[in-house]
Amino acid sequence: MSSTRSRWFSPRALFLHVALVVWVGGCATAAYWQVGRAAQGNALSFLYAVEWPVFALIGIIGWWALLHLEEVTEHQVKARQEYEEKMRAEAQIARQLDEPEDPTLAAYNDHLNSLSQAPKKKLWGH
Repeated sequence: MSSTRSRWFSPRALFLHVALVVWVGGCATAAYWQVGRAAQGNALSFLYAVEWPVFALIGIIGWWALLHLEEVTEHQVKARQEYEEKMRAEAQIARQLDEPEDPTLAAYNDHLNSLSQAPKKKLWGH
């Protein structure tokens, strides 16, 4: 019950609900206005009258997707870290076996390596 409650009634979810109502309401208003303009003889408004409901549908799909993002588990984080470390170790071995690198390329690779080891920002769902 608590996961359902946090999914639908958390502060983030409530913000998404309000944003959806505003978005769909705005799209419905714009579609209604375009239908009126089309009835007055503006041929291009027929296209816009169809386009606004499509935008509303895209908003609904985005709302649903944002509500159903799954939290990243500790196991997933650990598995990703192990995979990244394994890839770094394989790259290091491959570099040692290859012929000597260009100094500029070596400096660039060192820079990329330092970036990959820096703490990463928290991304939504990653």
